Amino acid sequence: MKLTKFRVTNFRSVADSGWVDADDVTALIGVNESGKTNLLLPLWKLKPAQDGEIQPTSDYPKTMFGEIRNAPGDYHFVEAEFETGDTGAAVARIAGVTPEEAETVRVSRFFDGHYSVEFPKHSRPTTVARVWLAGKLTTCADAVEAAQTLKKEGELQPQIVTGLKSTANELSDTVDLNAMQLRSAIQAVDALIPEEPADTSVIVPMVRQLSAELSEQHTLTTTPPPGRVEGVVDAVVAALPPFVYYSNYGNLDSEIYLPHVVQNLAREDLGAKESAKARTLRVLFSFVQLEAQEILELGRDFKEANGQNREPTADEIAQIAEQKRTRSILLQSAGATLTTRFRDWWKQGDYRFRFEADGNHFRIWVADDRRPTEVELENRSTGLQWFLSFYLVFLVESRGDHSKAILLLDEPGVSLHPLAQRDLSAFFESLSDTNQIIYTSHSPFLVDADRLEQARKVYVAADGTTKATPNLRHNEGRDEQAGAAYAVHSALNLSVAESLLVGCRPVLVEGPSDQHYLTAMKALLVSGGKITPKRELVFPPSGGTKTARVVASILTGRDEVLPMMLLDDDGPGRQMRANLAQGLYAEAPDKVLSVGMFVDYDRAEIEDLMPFDILADEIDRMEREPELRFADVVQAGQPFVGQLEAWADAQGVTLDEHWKVTLSIKVKQRVLTRGVGAIPVDVVERWVRLFEAFSPNDVD
Repeated sequence: MKLTKFRVTNFRSVADSGWVDADDVTALIGVNESGKTNLLLPLWKLKPAQDGEIQPTSDYPKTMFGEIRNAPGDYHFVEAEFETGDTGAAVARIAGVTPEEAETVRVSRFFDGHYSVEFPKHSRPTTVARVWLAGKLTTCADAVEAAQTLKKEGELQPQIVTGLKSTANELSDTVDLNAMQLRSAIQAVDALIPEEPADTSVIVPMVRQLSAELSEQHTLTTTPPPGRVEGVVDAVVAALPPFVYYSNYGNLDSEIYLPHVVQNLAREDLGAKESAKARTLRVLFSFVQLEAQEILELGRDFKEANGQNREPTADEIAQIAEQKRTRSILLQSAGATLTTRFRDWWKQGDYRFRFEADGNHFRIWVADDRRPTEVELENRSTGLQWFLSFYLVFLVESRGDHSKAILLLDEPGVSLHPLAQRDLSAFFESLSDTNQIIYTSHSPFLVDADRLEQARKVYVAADGTTKATPNLRHNEGRDEQAGAAYAVHSALNLSVAESLLVGCRPVLVEGPSDQHYLTAMKALLVSGGKITPKRELVFPPSGGTKTARVVASILTGRDEVLPMMLLDDDGPGRQMRANLAQGLYAEAPDKVLSVGMFVDYDRAEIEDLMPFDILADEIDRMEREPELRFADVVQAGQPFVGQLEAWADAQGVTLDEHWKVTLSIKVKQRVLTRGVGAIPVDVVERWVRLFEAFSPNDVD
């Protein structure tokens, strides 16, 4: 199964995190004390690989401690949706739903430890429309009234007609009727059927047919949901991937006392710190194909090995020498293996590792090209120690005991240099081939500028609770939260730094949704051979006019060339364009482009450059409640956002504050999956004109 999104409620500082989408790699970015850990812990406790017990005094929110303590089974603290994949067919059989309905399951865990399971794609009616029921009753009454009856049913016919119409008239005035009200109507219909009707009656079968139809509908409304079918919860929970939580990576020491290692590897009562170190040592020896016990035994001298207080014979001396030679070769081979493999991941130096065993002591020595003299591991940087320990644990365990587990990493790489943190981010991408990864960080260097859709911002809301949002530029509206905004802005503006360092051509945009759409357009146009830019195009978000001026001035670089800028054609976009044309861009107003230049109507925004059918379909997936689908009313040739807001208002839909960012991520993923061939020709032509305007010097 694959985790697609999760939501934390009533857990420590989190009242309701909102739904958090999960990718192969997901980064939860926020300042200290923003509650990032409180989003990982409940996920871990959904199905922990080990430990992970619910701790009432720690996990219950303090403001609700009494209520939850009295009824822990009434409160769930985490719910998560999974794609069932290969297990879907088996789950569908047990739950009695279609394979399509079993493609997605939602699992919740409660504070008393029990689980509940839902199938979001399965719809089960719990009420019937009053109009539908009244129509069934009156239609049957009309049919009975019009029927040619037997003479002996002369009195029965008007009784049935009157009874059916009275039942219809006596229905509640509410729009929908519950199962009890439906059952009362069925009983009223059944009461009209005589105990011994005529064998050739025409009207009684009509009433019986009506009763059967209503009873069938009643069965549908009273059937328990598939998640409550016996065996479903056990089957789904058993198929869930386990969650592994890491916050301590057990840095290796440079000198290791082998007898203690052998003892600790066999113990199960170690403290957290010693247990973490024992785990790291276990994977170290496994990785380089050594056995601690064997290294210890091969290094023993004659008296230690035999317990005899005499001089060894020549043969015994030769045997001991051969054992120590064997140990030396094993250690040299292990050091060479670690050196070669580690070089693929750590890019901050060409490190060489050497293992040495002296009696009961095992040492790790490190050298590199800049410092060729060997130094013990613990005297090298904390970052190197951390990365080596982290590398060993995750490379070995993600392919072993924790294969297919979801890895939850709390503040990894805090001691690493920013460039090393970038390498760690790349390491996560490699690990995601075997494991989904969710990690927390306050470092912008652990957010890949090319994969900003993987990041979620975690912050403290005005009510003091923890929230998460995909909108990395979200403003919490509180001065004391400026640190969170700074961390997010830094992560976003890494793409700006990259453009300066590697000679890319930046195009400033207003926000992250613009960035997602334009990145998708660029990828599709380049893959389809529609454009061949001479320099890489990047799309750093600039925010408002003041921020745009600062970012644009920075990006002028040594050549003093202003970057291109793309703005919406709405009110704020027009005002920003006018301000820039009178200021920084006064000498180059043609470099401030408007979305309206590439569509045939006014007030166009970035969404108007995308295929409306894909946008509308994703909106309908996000908002499933309205009876009228947005895809059925949206029209080309009119601003998309205005139509969406009008539809939402008419349908009573409250659009999420960050709907633009969420929609852009979903549309980006969808169009990249489909490819440029699935995009309408006129839309592709519009994109080509836009990108030619971004890079006029690239056009022959």
